[in-house]
Amino acid sequence: MEGHHHRHHHLQNHPVSANVEAASDRFPQWSLQETKEFLSIRAELDQSFMETKRNKLLWEVISTRMRDKGYNRSAEQCKCKWKNLVTRYKGCGTIEAEAARQQFPFYDDLQAIFTARMQSILCSESEGGGGGGATRKMSAASDEEEDTEENELDDKYSVRKKKKVKIGGTGTSGGNNDIKQILEDFMRQQLQMEMQWREAFESRENERRSKEIEWRQTMEALENERMMMERRWREREEQRRMREEARAEKRDALITTLLNKLRREGQM
Repeated sequence: MEGHHHRHHHLQNHPVSANVEAASDRFPQWSLQETKEFLSIRAELDQSFMETKRNKLLWEVISTRMRDKGYNRSAEQCKCKWKNLVTRYKGCGTIEAEAARQQFPFYDDLQAIFTARMQSILCSESEGGGGGGATRKMSAASDEEEDTEENELDDKYSVRKKKKVKIGGTGTSGGNNDIKQILEDFMRQQLQMEMQWREAFESRENERRSKEIEWRQTMEALENERMMMERRWREREEQRRMREEARAEKRDALITTLLNKLRREGQM
């Protein structure tokens, strides 16, 4: 038990770069291994999240299973961690997959969860899941306790499912058309999300460039001021040296005159 506690303490002292939560004594940062364990548990329960709106109980289950693995995390902490991970995952939507994996170490884990979720929805559609499954998913998507990020993929299909419930099943041909429409809706929303993220990225990039230009201008102004002060100092130093040389010449001339006078007086 002491060795396990030492291992857990060691992991807690190595924060993950992908973590966006504030580190404090009350909310220690998530380690890489802890986050991997969390995503594994969350993936196992993803189907339950899709089928029920009692998500608070599911987060309690995740919290309990995390404690069983030696990680003391509350249900609210787990929920916030999931929200942050989904946000980071979406932020990688405008870059290549390989670059996304380097930037976000949990990219593949999130990709696997959402891919499995989409396949599950498509399978239920092709098998003619009926209005009951659609009602449950729409109820879960509208529940106030559900995270917006978590249900965006489910929301893509809510409108289409409502239409299907109203129209009714029309056989295999109708089911294929529904699947095609779902895929088209999914791709359309993906493109829209990509455009939104690209616009946000470009806006942040423009802001960064503007700040960088402002910083460079400030540095150049400071450098110019420093050079001007240095030039003035050198000019003052040159003037002081010239004055000292002039005084030294006058002093030498005066001494020479006095010596010549004393010499003449001595000869007389």
